[in-house]
Amino acid sequence: MRPETTPLPVPLLREITTLLAKDFRLEWRQKSALGGLLLYVGSTVFVCFLSFSLRGGQPPAPAWNALFWVILLFAAINAVAKGFMQESPGQRLYYYTLVRPQAVILAKMLYNALLLVAVALLGLFLYTVFLGNPIQDTPLFLANLLLGAVGFATTLTLVSGIAAKAGGNGATLMAILGFPVMVPMLLLLIKVSKNALDGLDRSVSDQSLLTLLALNLLVGALSYVLFPYLWRG
Repeated sequence: MRPETTPLPVPLLREITTLLAKDFRLEWRQKSALGGLLLYVGSTVFVCFLSFSLRGGQPPAPAWNALFWVILLFAAINAVAKGFMQESPGQRLYYYTLVRPQAVILAKMLYNALLLVAVALLGLFLYTVFLGNPIQDTPLFLANLLLGAVGFATTLTLVSGIAAKAGGNGATLMAILGFPVMVPMLLLLIKVSKNALDGLDRSVSDQSLLTLLALNLLVGALSYVLFPYLWRG
């Protein structure tokens, strides 16, 4: 009689890549959501262009900087909000039987980070085409942009997972929870971007960049540890 053998657990990385591929396939099938996001970014930038062109010139650097990050913030909320909320409780229960909760949250964060980096780069391109390019330190601005996109993705993904538990009130709860959490990060991003626009020495921004990196790592670690308890609930 052969002894019973238990199947080896699937590696976490394989679960993440499987879920990531699933999200990309769903996004490709439902192009309306991605198209709506790109339309929002493009139309908002164009409205800003029309507003400042009526005044006969480009916006000053502080206004250029603030508007850019406000556009990206609301684009990030629209992009990430659908992550958990578009899935029914039955779907979440089905995933619960197949993969680990850590794989679910990490796959969502990675997917949203890639999506927001692409949206941020496209938004920056359109923004500079229509409203000019006052950036004096482009590498610093791009590094700050990448940290901001990843930070928005990690933070809002966790908030979206919490808000999805509220059922029909998830969108409202996400706005209530997300905005206070995002304000400190947004202030740091605007500060570093302003330094890049002014061409200040990069050492001035080192502390802020390290703080942003630490925030991203902290949110990722907290999500990895706490999401299983939320998932079981």
